[in-house]
Amino acid sequence: MAPESCRPLAKGETLNAGHTEWPLFSVTIHGSARERAKLAKRLVCAVKHLPLRLGIRYEKDTARSVEEGIARDPTLILRGRVLAEGLVSAEELTELFEKLLIQ
Repeated sequence: MAPESCRPLAKGETLNAGHTEWPLFSVTIHGSARERAKLAKRLVCAVKHLPLRLGIRYEKDTARSVEEGIARDPTLILRGRVLAEGLVSAEELTELFEKLLIQ
């Protein structure tokens, strides 16, 4: 992926995949197709410059999302924990992942 590219990742694609020394964050985005795509694009733009790899799974099954306690569209999940609900700003996403990198 070109560094200036801001787009949702395809299934199985990893942002910054060539940097195997960087930590891998595998997230899930729950929500409608449109909202998932918006959040995924924003997320890629927000973290592409950080020293991390990112994989995104898209949860399309509304019933499964409800079973998991998802209440907002879209919702970003990491390791079973809600990181963000709703369409948060790229700046907020950058801050979230910067904090995760120093933990």
